[in-house]
Amino acid sequence: MQRSVILASGSPRRKELLKEICKDFVVITSEFDEMVFPRESPDALVKRLSIGKAEDVWDCTKGDRIVIGADTVVALDGEIMGKPADAGDARRMLKKLSGKIHQVYTGVAVLWDSGRDSFVSVSQVEFYPLSDGEIDAYIASGEPFGKAGAYAIQLGGKLFVKAISGDYSNIVGFPVAEVYHRMSKLGLLPSPFPGKL
Repeated sequence: MQRSVILASGSPRRKELLKEICKDFVVITSEFDEMVFPRESPDALVKRLSIGKAEDVWDCTKGDRIVIGADTVVALDGEIMGKPADAGDARRMLKKLSGKIHQVYTGVAVLWDSGRDSFVSVSQVEFYPLSDGEIDAYIASGEPFGKAGAYAIQLGGKLFVKAISGDYSNIVGFPVAEVYHRMSKLGLLPSPFPGKL
């Protein structure tokens, strides 16, 4: 009997990316507190939160299962940028990112009955210089809200991006290729490609 797979995230972006490697899974949103500890580094934060989200959902479920937790933040010069609290916060973030190179960190935790695996993926993103008008129009669209760093690279935010280095899907919020390779090596995931090669 195949293990059930649970995604411990309500993110529609993570759901779409996970579908590329796992056709059957359920979503159970974690209630884990996403507070940031003082002087916590971006990689330590996303690792801790992804594990915490996965453990939270593991503890409220039963059976032979695999639980996947993830968390993403944007960081610029050591400042962690999560989801903007309001329009002013989104404007502050986008003005800081304008014309600069920042990092996107995603932590992923995979729990199953006999073990666990966790890792952090990092990508770099360079923004074009943004005008106040561009920033205001983008905020008015509503897109920055609910997105780490106040932008969505897979949507309108792609127009701000001059260059990226690293895994694109990590910037979206789920490094699907690395998840696939790590879970496959652990025997947790069959090939997403049916038939013989």
